[in-house]
Amino acid sequence: LTGTLLMAATLKDFDRLSVRIESQGAIGGIIAEATKDGTVRGYVKNPDAELPPRPDGKFDVSGIVGEGTFYVIRESGFDVGLHRDPYVGSVPIVSGEIGEDFAYYLAKSEQIPSAVLLGVLLQNSDPFVKASGGVLVQMMPGANEHIITMIEDTISHAPHLTSVINEGATPADLARLALGEIPFEVLEEKDVAFRCNCSMERARTLISSLGRAEVESMLSEDKGAVMSCGFCSEVYQLDEGDLEAMLSDEDA
Repeated sequence: LTGTLLMAATLKDFDRLSVRIESQGAIGGIIAEATKDGTVRGYVKNPDAELPPRPDGKFDVSGIVGEGTFYVIRESGFDVGLHRDPYVGSVPIVSGEIGEDFAYYLAKSEQIPSAVLLGVLLQNSDPFVKASGGVLVQMMPGANEHIITMIEDTISHAPHLTSVINEGATPADLARLALGEIPFEVLEEKDVAFRCNCSMERARTLISSLGRAEVESMLSEDKGAVMSCGFCSEVYQLDEGDLEAMLSDEDA
């Protein structure tokens, strides 16, 4: 989620960025969607997947992700009815350590040298995720190679991101962690949030798209329909009247 939010910060209004990881590991796959306004949603295919921790006690991210493919989908005007063909890029998963896979994708598929630091602090109580954060540093065309070397060296000696986040680091602190002594200016600060755009209207549209025969089957056999959003687990229930109205609209 954090990596997708960082990449989405460069989007234009009404655009959406999705990251999809199709993997052979226990988690099965990961999907995240974010927009420029700082909203994100996502889910894993197998939320009950478990692996023992690594020898150092940390969560075995690469082990639970496994081998597979890393996809990025950029959609333009998705929320204002423009329906342009999306751009889809993909690379093999190189490590399963999500930050490294983001950086590899940006370098290989979009030809942008990038440094990506991602961290998430987990705990054994609710909520399972105590804190998370990240940094994305991208090189502008013509960037001084000496600056690039300095950033790479700074990042290689930086403390673990999770410990810094747990100590209450601000976004500016995280930028300083990656940039070291290189001066920078904060241009904008923005709140981020997990927010799902599912709705009853979207649920009706999806059920209607299944075709008349399927809707009639739901009506006769189940006396209604139930849909659960994969992103936020919101449940939408349609009764007999809803399905009958759907069929009547098709006849009109």
